[in-house]
Amino acid sequence: MRKELPGGIELRELASEEEYEAVVDLERETWGVGFEDTVPTTILMISQKMSGVLAGAFDGGGRMLGFIYGLSGFRYGKRAHWSHMLAVTREARGLGLGRELKVFQREILLPLGVETVYWTYDPLVARNANLNLNRLGALPVEYVVNMYGEDTGSVLHSGLGTDRFVVAWPIASSRVDWLINGEPAATPTRAAPPFPVDETLADTAWVEVPPKIGALLHASPETAFDWRRRTRAAFQEHLEAGYEVTGFSWREDPDPDAGKGAGAPSGTERGAPSVLNRRYYYRLEKLDGTEKQ
Repeated sequence: MRKELPGGIELRELASEEEYEAVVDLERETWGVGFEDTVPTTILMISQKMSGVLAGAFDGGGRMLGFIYGLSGFRYGKRAHWSHMLAVTREARGLGLGRELKVFQREILLPLGVETVYWTYDPLVARNANLNLNRLGALPVEYVVNMYGEDTGSVLHSGLGTDRFVVAWPIASSRVDWLINGEPAATPTRAAPPFPVDETLADTAWVEVPPKIGALLHASPETAFDWRRRTRAAFQEHLEAGYEVTGFSWREDPDPDAGKGAGAPSGTERGAPSVLNRRYYYRLEKLDGTEKQ
């Protein structure tokens, strides 16, 4: 399968040893040369032969700009897919290729009868939360402490552990189809992201996360891990009490210095539009009569 994007970028399934090697190179570039869980070329190739997905984004010269990789199988007795890795080169970030690769993955899987795609991400990474929940329509179904161990050898995981949300993406649902192909609502509502943060709602809890955990981890590891401890406790408490994560949103912070405690560096100019002037929140609701997978 192939798909053309604006700017001469092509999405396609990988087919050569050279392209498999390019994936391994990008794995090391993204997670670091010490990363212990790099997927080798042979496993990438074998996975494709068993209905796995390995696709890349390429520029006009054939250079790989990003890839997505996952394994297909069964979960809860139904066809499912585990999306294990997604990475984009540094120079191609900001082009929306992460979302485009996920959408391409969906287009490959739907004809195979796959209804749900699962993957993990760090709940502290606000950028990924916005992509996964608001732009794709996936929702967390489980919080796992140190899912991949205390330290994988990756520079991305050092000092924070590997707590993860497992998300479920119902790729055949009308909601996901609307988020991908429909027009966004003109006015935010509670149902359509980004929705207003309203702390007066009954049976609703809000868990705040920092705007840029990576920068905070570099500047103040102790502060970053304090975010981990507090959010881990909050998520575990609410999930055990029957709450479910139902959204991710933000509100503008009128205090230009308030972001410091949320991971923003000092010196943010008052009034300047920036993600660092935002406070980011997960919404958790106690939903009666719903059955969890």
